[in-house]
Amino acid sequence: MPLYEHVFIARQDLSNTQAEGLVEHFTAVLTDNGGKVVESEYWGVKTMAYKINKNRKGHYAFLKSDAPSAAVQEMERLMRLHDDVMRVLTIKVDAHGEGPSVQMQKRDERGDRDDRGGFGGGERRERPAFGGGDRGGERGADRGADRGADRGPRR
Repeated sequence: MPLYEHVFIARQDLSNTQAEGLVEHFTAVLTDNGGKVVESEYWGVKTMAYKINKNRKGHYAFLKSDAPSAAVQEMERLMRLHDDVMRVLTIKVDAHGEGPSVQMQKRDERGDRDDRGGFGGGERRERPAFGGGDRGGERGADRGADRGADRGPRR
């Protein structure tokens, strides 16, 4: 059977037990239709990048499943009809990752980033002093004295 990963966002005004109950409900939907949930994670309440249905936060949940496409379609249909579920994302994957998802790992355990947030690496170049470049440190009235001398009359 194909492997899928599902993430859904539930409304922020639900309690944690109600949000985890949604995970159990949709797990039951998959198993009733011939699939199985390999792993499920409740990520908790997180702030979203933009408002969805006038909500700034939402309960995030993640499911890894091994299910036929008909079971996944039925689960997605029920999620979209459910009033408490705001967004659904399902991705078909070749293999499930080992261990917890990146959201559940501590920052120190993630080995893919360096100290500065993963932007390349290497040494930082020294910025030139004030004025920089070929100007030779010209400042004040000398710098702008001849700008606009060849522009013509001002309007």
